[in-house]
Amino acid sequence: MPKSVIVVGAGILGASVAWHLAKAGAAVTVLDAGEPGGLATRTSWGWINANWGNPQPYFRLRLRSMEEWRRLDREVPGLTVSWCGGLIWDVEPAALDAHAVELRSWGYGIRRVSATDILAIEPNLKQVPEHAYHVAGEGVAEPLAAARALIAAAAAQGARIIGHAHVRWLVTDGDRVTGIMTDEGPLHADETVAAAGAGTMQLLDSVGVRLPLKTPPGLLAHSVPAPELLRGLVMTPGLHVRQTAQGRLVAGTDFAGADPLDRADELADELMGKVRDLVTGAEDLALDFHTTGYRPMPADGFPAIGRPGGRRGLYAVVSHSGVTLAPALGRFARDELLDGRRDRLIEPFHPDRPGLA
Repeated sequence: MPKSVIVVGAGILGASVAWHLAKAGAAVTVLDAGEPGGLATRTSWGWINANWGNPQPYFRLRLRSMEEWRRLDREVPGLTVSWCGGLIWDVEPAALDAHAVELRSWGYGIRRVSATDILAIEPNLKQVPEHAYHVAGEGVAEPLAAARALIAAAAAQGARIIGHAHVRWLVTDGDRVTGIMTDEGPLHADETVAAAGAGTMQLLDSVGVRLPLKTPPGLLAHSVPAPELLRGLVMTPGLHVRQTAQGRLVAGTDFAGADPLDRADELADELMGKVRDLVTGAEDLALDFHTTGYRPMPADGFPAIGRPGGRRGLYAVVSHSGVTLAPALGRFARDELLDGRRDRLIEPFHPDRPGLA
């Protein structure tokens, strides 16, 4: 008899967990408080990378997940990943050079490029430095579309998808979690996966399990659609920008988006002004809308994946960098839940690690 699993949360992490489990034969039920696709996912910049600011264990996990994205791109119908490459010069040159040296020593495909090279990669840039760095293997997934493709693929494998479902608390039998309580009553399963983003902390609190999260805001400015102006990701001081599959230029002060600080309209206008100054052809490009997302992440900034509090029947998956990490975390959650195998790459990221719980 297949193992039954409830996945709470249908953002990109929950969607990946659900698809991997359903494809492996589990009886999966996915619930989300809104429409499948999640809240944080739809306000993500969508960068797939193992680039800036990663200690080596986290870098290794991200690099593996880039490989897993290529697998998903082949296996999931309707999933489209653009391996467009990324240009970066968003800190002062000495720090950027040191960063590139470290990444190259770890095996990352980052190369130094001259001003001439930069313009060959992105011909429409008006302002370029003497040198920058380029990673041809970085990519983009349109976050909401990717989550929905994974949910649809999970449904095609037999998963039950329930939207607009309010999960009130976890249900227990002794020290084992046996399911969830919804407004319509309880649902029971062999395993319950908490992948509810910012809502994960409250869900775990209902059974006395502590997983401290933070949810910093990030604002992104979206232009009206335009013809192709950028080919890939561009990370400059004070402005990260890319062009979506629909032609919109999406900009933030960094890849996570700016902190709106109660002046979202003003900040979005400023970001679009920087885009107009940077990109030839964008001079008359209008701002269409802006989004502010609250990025759920464990308090130390790194992913949490595993059985929090050692609770039987309960599993948590929560991370910023959800877009980059979704394929690997989905695969590793499946392996641990169905086969009891915990991949060494996620050993440093248990929810009960010292200093977190």
